[in-house]
Amino acid sequence: MTTEALAGSVASAASAAYIVAALLFILALAGLSRHESARGGIVYGIAGMAVAMLATLALVIQSTVDGGAPIGLAVLLVAVVLGGAIGLWRTARVEMTGMPQFIALMHSFVGLAAVLIGWNGHLEDAPVAADLVGVHRAEIFIGVFIGAVTFTGSIVAYLKLSARMKSAPLVLPGRNGLNIAALVAFAGLTVWFVITPQMWLLVIVTIVALLLGWHLVASIGGGDMPVVVSMLNSYSGWAAAAAGFLLNNDLLIVTGALVGSSGAYLSYIMCKAMNRSFLNVIFGGYGIHASTGKDGQEELGEAREITAAETTQLLAEAKSVVITPGFGMAVAQAQYPVAELTRQLRDRGVEVRFGIHPVAGRLPGHMNVLLAEAKVPYDIVLEMDEINEDFPDTSVVLVIGANDTVNPAAAEEPDSPIAGMPVLEVWKAEEVVVFKRSMASGYAGVPNPLFHRDNTRMLFGDARDRLDDILRELAEVPEQRQPARRA
Repeated sequence: MTTEALAGSVASAASAAYIVAALLFILALAGLSRHESARGGIVYGIAGMAVAMLATLALVIQSTVDGGAPIGLAVLLVAVVLGGAIGLWRTARVEMTGMPQFIALMHSFVGLAAVLIGWNGHLEDAPVAADLVGVHRAEIFIGVFIGAVTFTGSIVAYLKLSARMKSAPLVLPGRNGLNIAALVAFAGLTVWFVITPQMWLLVIVTIVALLLGWHLVASIGGGDMPVVVSMLNSYSGWAAAAAGFLLNNDLLIVTGALVGSSGAYLSYIMCKAMNRSFLNVIFGGYGIHASTGKDGQEELGEAREITAAETTQLLAEAKSVVITPGFGMAVAQAQYPVAELTRQLRDRGVEVRFGIHPVAGRLPGHMNVLLAEAKVPYDIVLEMDEINEDFPDTSVVLVIGANDTVNPAAAEEPDSPIAGMPVLEVWKAEEVVVFKRSMASGYAGVPNPLFHRDNTRMLFGDARDRLDDILRELAEVPEQRQPARRA
């Protein structure tokens, strides 16, 4: 077989491998859409990435054999080994509570890669068909812009989620005007660059995009950070697709489009669930008047406290219990005692279910993952819309680490920063027990009147410690009913 024929065979095999990888990524998304098939979805995703990397490695080796610079192969191997080692090290160390900021940080790398690929595409000045020169230049400019916005936006999200930066929204004078001006400037500079591709134009758009990404996320309140993480996921997808056009890589285009469209749709669904305008959230229009929380919380009056023993008695006498978890459960790693408490109460004949708000935690699906990790049955984990009508008939609600998602101000106070946002209406139950370390406001910085309701009592301390106390107390309480028959 001649060298040319071998090169053609390798290229054809790589193209076929990319198609297989794309199909595996589609299967991965389909698998991740349900709890039962999520593990299989992850396996498909890993397999797809492995196929794609092997195909790319084969192309680079073939290029080196055909007379290409060996440095390319060496750089690829070093990058794969170094990146893989760092990835394994970081993922092995990160806690589930750190996953939101970790994912945000990963998005920043995708954005940075898109910026570097765009700059390389301009500096390399590779031959392009005459009728596609303008398209190629536009691809470079758009790819750099999307990548730079994703990069700094993800960095700010990481800083906010990791508490290295205040979660309160940044309110600059004329902030919406600044965002619109940046987009108008981008459109004008793109046309200019297509006509005359000068280096200083690429420098300017990179700076504008970096500042825009920083401002977009900095001006979004903490209560909307789950949507921001989802939207940054979408941005990273479009950045990858733009890189795919520059590199003429079909797999990057398909994968980027999948990630970009699914992330955007998820963000839209979450905004709809929160009764928020999609554009308003993305452009930082939410949480502008949020209180810093402490003083406003004190103005609501005193709260009543309850002990673990008293909580145990309430649970032992209850007919039905609903548990509404939040980020505090993740911080305390309390999902395992929650699962054990659920098992013991169900064995006693108590109906136990979970109510999950669409933005509970700081990452879409955060609470669902924690409960699945603790082997909580899927059939008793219900979404907000499925559980809200049942609260009036619920004996006891346990609010474990949730705050903004159970705030009655959203439904009852038109002037509240979270007014109109659907929440879990836990205050309609007979008794509400709130597990919390203190009376501080939630991540959105909005005081919560729930803590001062007549049917609400506060169980202070670390959620895991208090649940362990309840489990010890419950073991000493005799069963009063026959175990309920399970489906």
